[in-house]
Amino acid sequence: MCIYNVILSGGVGSRLWPLSRKTHPKQYLPLFNGKSLFELTIERNRFVADKLMVIGNQDNDHLSQEVLDKFDIDYSKVIEAVPRNTAAAIAFAALAVDEDDILIVTPSDHLIEDMEAYKKAMQKAIELAQNDFIVTFGVQPTRPETGYGYIEHSKENVISFREKPNHITAQDFIEQGNFLWNSGMFCFKAKVLLKELKKFEKEIYEKSVIAWKNNENGVLNEKLSMDIPSNSIDYAVMERSKKIKVVPASFIWNDLGSFESLYDYFVMNGHYVDRSGNMVIGTDIYTSFVGLQNCIFVNTPTANLILQKEYSQEVKNVYTHLEKRNSELI
Repeated sequence: MCIYNVILSGGVGSRLWPLSRKTHPKQYLPLFNGKSLFELTIERNRFVADKLMVIGNQDNDHLSQEVLDKFDIDYSKVIEAVPRNTAAAIAFAALAVDEDDILIVTPSDHLIEDMEAYKKAMQKAIELAQNDFIVTFGVQPTRPETGYGYIEHSKENVISFREKPNHITAQDFIEQGNFLWNSGMFCFKAKVLLKELKKFEKEIYEKSVIAWKNNENGVLNEKLSMDIPSNSIDYAVMERSKKIKVVPASFIWNDLGSFESLYDYFVMNGHYVDRSGNMVIGTDIYTSFVGLQNCIFVNTPTANLILQKEYSQEVKNVYTHLEKRNSELI
């Protein structure tokens, strides 16, 4: 048995536009003491896994390769011609290894602190995976966050998965005390995940098998990939399988998926904010906010963004608008 860390690195980070672009997504931005989230993910998991597998797309493969070249580590890559969501991506990872190997699937854009707590959670997940459970990791909420999904649980047993709630519902989850943030990280035996995927989403399973059998050195065929239905692993398996367990984790976790979470991280690490809670990102040019509170000014060479921190989730709408116009700014 071998333990793999599978890093999903195909996202574009639309809620962090204009910092994050298709040509340089957020997981590759060196915002954290000169390191990127992708690099930190590799560093964190090399101590809990034997091998590394990176699932990414052909447009960003060169960015992940630049980071991989920094490490003396055994790795393999799966390069998607077109994104088909996480169910297919994770299926490819499971098909690429021996059936009894254990996969620890982690996104490439999370910031995690407290390594001792992290290792403890991983060890518990591996134990459960060895007993043929599919494990997800739930993080203790610290606020009524509307940007995350939630897991209702009783110890290691999952009662239900809940979609991103509104603020009132999120507050109710916090008050009930048995809800965890859904971290989007998983641990399982390859054969167990594939069996459940085949059970619930046979077409995704069968067409992923066909696409994988026709890969060339990990590079997938575009036409065969397009035949695979696009679905998330949450909808395809996690919310339907009876083999799910959750590890309630005590490590500090942030998916840095919005400017609000990035703002909070920067504040904790000494980034300047004015007396009204306003922050500048991306430039040292003197910038003054008049009559504004809790605003963020984001500067890049080709686009600027000004937002109130509380509206961070709506930045994705700007990205979608530009995408519809085929703008070069994305």
